[in-house]
Amino acid sequence: MEKYLLTGATGHLGLTIAKRLVQLGKTVRALVLPDDSLTKHLPPEVEIIFGDVTNAESLEPFFLSDPQDTLYVIHAAGIVSIASKYDQRVYDVNVNGTANIINQCKKIPNVKHLVYVSSVHAIPEKPKGTQISEINYFSPEDVVGLYSKTKSEATALVLNACKNGIKASVVHPSGIIGPNDYAIGHTTQMFVDYITGKLHAGVRGGYDFVDVRDVAEGIISCCKKGKSGECYILSNRYISIPEMFGMIGNCIRKQNVKIYLSTRLVKLVAPLAELYYKKRHCKPLFTTYSLYTLSSNACFTHEKATRELAFTNRSTKKTIKDTVNWVKETLC
Repeated sequence: MEKYLLTGATGHLGLTIAKRLVQLGKTVRALVLPDDSLTKHLPPEVEIIFGDVTNAESLEPFFLSDPQDTLYVIHAAGIVSIASKYDQRVYDVNVNGTANIINQCKKIPNVKHLVYVSSVHAIPEKPKGTQISEINYFSPEDVVGLYSKTKSEATALVLNACKNGIKASVVHPSGIIGPNDYAIGHTTQMFVDYITGKLHAGVRGGYDFVDVRDVAEGIISCCKKGKSGECYILSNRYISIPEMFGMIGNCIRKQNVKIYLSTRLVKLVAPLAELYYKKRHCKPLFTTYSLYTLSSNACFTHEKATRELAFTNRSTKKTIKDTVNWVKETLC
């Protein structure tokens, strides 16, 4: 029997992967934190194992299987952080958690393939106008920000494990957007704030944004088509913040944001804004790191994933429309 073992199953991407695997008739086992209130959103067909990637012992039941089973491990657990200050929890989950997953895969001979969900943030930035493609060497010193550094270090661990007999591939999604984000990540919060009229100004930067459903398809495809020791960028295209807000405004027939500030200007007040949101226990949309990202080179190519994984993208307008409809029906 084929079984798909999925970490990070209640996150935006993880939940989308779980639902798609069930639709395809696959057997899915999900690793879920014991106190995770989002577990209820997983399809009833998914087998739930309570555990924590930072606790190696708790992973043993997650990997327990019949020796005749063929296991595909999708490691999507991770903390996405745009905060400026160091957070040990981000390192523990993103790096140590990945090391624990690798060690378990080493113990289980029937693990057919491990797919690690990294990020394009793990890839060093190139000068603007230069296309960014896959690389095979990763060092935290080559990237900016805690999240990027932890993803880079974890990616290096996976690729090093491939040299020691583990069959694994790495995928690098760009900025993920789309419906069914019950965890309400930063981009989804931006949709909520725009739709509810709480967002009155934007910035003039942008990034490469990709539909969560397309990323999920790419990851599932990578389980069988991905080559061991190889990395694949799962991106779409550059979308400026004004263009995104314009598409959201068209969906709700109201342009709530008419003022756009330069990232250079917003960076001056970003530290104060970050402190303000922290005291209010709200997710900040713009921090020093997020502003750096929105002004960075986001010219990613997914040509390799298209060629080897049959990766495809739906239209951005479709993604925005579906996201707006889901946010209005579910969160507003």
